[in-house]
Amino acid sequence: MTTTLSAPGRWIRNFNPDDEDFWAAGGRRVALRNLAVSVFSEHIGFSIWTMWSVLVLFMSPAIGFNFTPSEKFLLVVTPTLVGAALRLPYSYAVTRFGGRNWSVFASAVLLVPTLLALYFVQQPGTPLWVFMLIGATAGVGGGNFASSMTNITLLFPQRHQGWALGVNAGGGNLGVAVVQLLGLLVIVTVGDTHPSYVAAVYLPLIALATLLAALKMDNVSGVRPVPGTLRRAAVNQHTWWISFLYVGTFGSFIGYSFAFGLVLQNQFGASPLRAATYTFLGPLLGSVFRPVGGWLSDRWGGARVTLSSFLGMTLGTAVLIAASDQNSFSLFVIGFTALFVLTGIGNGSTYKLIPAVFAATAEKSVTSGRDAVEEFARARSLSGAVIGIAGAVGALGGVAINLAFRAAYGSLGTGEPAFLAFLGFYALCMVVTWWVYLRGSLADASVKEATRV
Repeated sequence: MTTTLSAPGRWIRNFNPDDEDFWAAGGRRVALRNLAVSVFSEHIGFSIWTMWSVLVLFMSPAIGFNFTPSEKFLLVVTPTLVGAALRLPYSYAVTRFGGRNWSVFASAVLLVPTLLALYFVQQPGTPLWVFMLIGATAGVGGGNFASSMTNITLLFPQRHQGWALGVNAGGGNLGVAVVQLLGLLVIVTVGDTHPSYVAAVYLPLIALATLLAALKMDNVSGVRPVPGTLRRAAVNQHTWWISFLYVGTFGSFIGYSFAFGLVLQNQFGASPLRAATYTFLGPLLGSVFRPVGGWLSDRWGGARVTLSSFLGMTLGTAVLIAASDQNSFSLFVIGFTALFVLTGIGNGSTYKLIPAVFAATAEKSVTSGRDAVEEFARARSLSGAVIGIAGAVGALGGVAINLAFRAAYGSLGTGEPAFLAFLGFYALCMVVTWWVYLRGSLADASVKEATRV
C-alpha cells in the first residue's frame, strides 16, 4: 500500500497508520510533519482564545476602564463559552473539508479577534458589551483544539495516540502560558498601559501558521465523514462519561487559566505586575505535563492515571482553601500551580480513554465474527466524533469555573465557596472514574491497551 498525493488539494489516499509496514515506509513521516504544524497552529489558537485573561489585567482606570471584578470575570467567560460551542463543528469540519484545508481557514480566521482587540483595547470608555463581542470572536481559537485533535487521531496508530494527542494538546495548551508570559514582558518593559502590544505580536505569527498549514499539511481521504457517526457517538454512554471527566480536567485547566490573574487580584489585591508574574507558570506546567499524562496512560492505562489525577486535584483544592483561610499568598500560588500540573496530566489520560475504549469495543466485535478492518475504521471515526463532543463539553467546565468565581468574589469577596464546590466535583469525578472504568466489565480498556504497547 502506498501513500499518494493529488494536487491541488493534497489529499492522501490509502492512509493506514495501524499497518506497521505502511507506518515504517512513510506513514510516520507524514504524521509527524502534520503534527508539527498542527501544534504550532493550535498553539497560536490557544493564545488568541486566552488573550483576554491577560488583557483584563491591563483594564484599569489608568487607561480609561472602570470595570468591576464581576464584569471582568464575565468578559473572560465569553470567549470560553464560544470556544466550547465551536469545538463540535470544528471537529466535524475536519471530516468534511480535510485536515489541511480546515487548518488553513482556522489559522487565518484568528486575524479577526486579534485585529479587533488590537484596536479597541486602546480606546478609553469602550463599553463592556463591545469587549464581550470581541471576546466572543476570540472563541475561534478554542475551536482549533477540536479540529486539530480529530485530525491527529486519524493520522497516528492506536499504539501511539496517547503520546501524539498529548504532544498536540500540550503544545497547543502552551499558548496559554506564552500569551500570559508575553503580557508580563509588556508590563515589565513598557508598563501596564499598553495592552495592544500583546495583540500586535500575534499578527505575523498567525500569518506564518496559515502559510505553514497551506504548504506542509495534508488532507487524508479516510477522514471523510461516515454517515451516522455523530449520532452513534451521541448515544454511546462512554461519550458522556468521558465528557464528564473532561469537564473536571480540561475544564479546570482552561477555567483556571482564564481566572488565575483575576483571582490573585481579588483574593490578595495583587497589582497587574504581581499577578502577571505568576499567572503563566501554572498553564506552562499544565501544558508540559499533558503529554506526560498521555505517556503514562500508554503504559498504565488512562483510567488509573485519571483517578490519580482527580485524587491529587482534590488535595490541591484543599490546599487552596487552607491558603485562603490563612491569607497565605505563597501557599495559594503553590497550590494553584500544583492544580495546573494535575489538570495537565488528567487531560492527557482522559483523552487516551477515548481511542482505547472504542478500540476495545471494536476488538469485541471482531471476536464475534465481524470484519476487523471495518470495525476498527468505525472505531477510529467514532473516536474522532467523541473527541469533538468531549472537547466541547469539557471546555464548558471553564465557563462554570469562571461563573463560580464571579459569584463568589462578586457577593462575598472571597473564592472559598467556589473552591469548596470544585473540591466536591473532583471527588465525584473520582467515583465515576473508578465505577465506570476500573470496576465493571470493561475493566479499563485503556489498561488492556497499555499492556500490549
